[in-house]
Amino acid sequence: MYGAQLIEALRSSPLSAGEGARATHSEIEFFGVGGEKMRAAGCDIVVDAKELSVVGITEILSHLSKIWGLFHKLIAEADRRRPDLAVVIDSPAFNWRVARQMKKRGIPVVYYVCPQFWAWRQGRVRLLRKYVDKALVIFPFEEKFYRDRGVDAEFVGHPLAELPRPTISRDEYAAKHGLVPSKPWITLMPGSRTKEIQMNLPAMLWVAEFLGTDYNFILPVAPTVSKTLISELMCFDDSATASIALTSEALPALAHSRAGIVASGTATVEAAMMETPFVMVYRVTALTYLLGRWTVKVPHFAMVNLIAGEEVVPELVQQDFTAETVVAELKRIIPDGAPRDKMIQGLRRVKQLLRGDMEGQAADHAAKAILELLQSRISRFSTGEGARCSTSHN
Repeated sequence: MYGAQLIEALRSSPLSAGEGARATHSEIEFFGVGGEKMRAAGCDIVVDAKELSVVGITEILSHLSKIWGLFHKLIAEADRRRPDLAVVIDSPAFNWRVARQMKKRGIPVVYYVCPQFWAWRQGRVRLLRKYVDKALVIFPFEEKFYRDRGVDAEFVGHPLAELPRPTISRDEYAAKHGLVPSKPWITLMPGSRTKEIQMNLPAMLWVAEFLGTDYNFILPVAPTVSKTLISELMCFDDSATASIALTSEALPALAHSRAGIVASGTATVEAAMMETPFVMVYRVTALTYLLGRWTVKVPHFAMVNLIAGEEVVPELVQQDFTAETVVAELKRIIPDGAPRDKMIQGLRRVKQLLRGDMEGQAADHAAKAILELLQSRISRFSTGEGARCSTSHN
């Protein structure tokens, strides 16, 4: 998603027409790692992001050979095309290696949606200092963290901060997905990767059974997720009575839901933008949790809590994430009252912090910073060709 937004912003923001410029926005070529949205935005996809969709330390180890092959495929294509600039987006395990190879080749590197090294393995900030020319960060506290450690960082706003509420009405949405408008709805968001869903969705389904027919449940399914996997997990009990509607869009589900059960990650920010009270949950394998726990340097797991600087939403992680504990938390925030009102106010505060004082979209601010670097480079090496931009987004 971030990659597609950025490409569209770059295309709509022409390079300045100063002496030595050799490209307009329409002449910039994009190639790299991405999905269907980036392809639709005009990026030549060399490596499909779905092939890199792995979560957890132990899971990555079992896919190393495949990931290594895809990495070399991307680098070989960069050697063939010789891009003017490389933009890496999120996914530090893969992208800092891409950044290192680009830097070795004299290609400027911009990191958009920077690694969360402030949360874990802070020593790895040295990788940004060494291999990245410009770090574009999306959380307000990140700019100071990285600048204090010698990284040229700039807060550009969060890409989700300006999300409008969906226009579809509750009645229209109910008719489309077979929901009962008079019942409270709860959105289930177990993650977008196979392993996340396997670890998180079963407990969410038990919550639905506990709460029963007084509620309707909505399960947004990302395009990258196997429908077979979802069907298999949902068939855990032939006597299940909960009504669960599958949909492809998360935002309308969140906007019209009374509450949500949301796995840690970007979805928590989406829920905040819709001002939907939710319980944050997350579970990984025991070995992954054991290996990673000692590296965590922050007081909260939920991004909304980190942004707010306090606990806005409850965090149920590993052994604390059970159907019983989720139900208990939901029963606090579903009814009208002080706990629900306090959480909504906290989510609104997070929403404002992510917007910052800037006008316009985050992608537009990021595009401006990227084009300034690109302009500088093509002005020095003018050959009359269009600019090429390598992108890596998982």
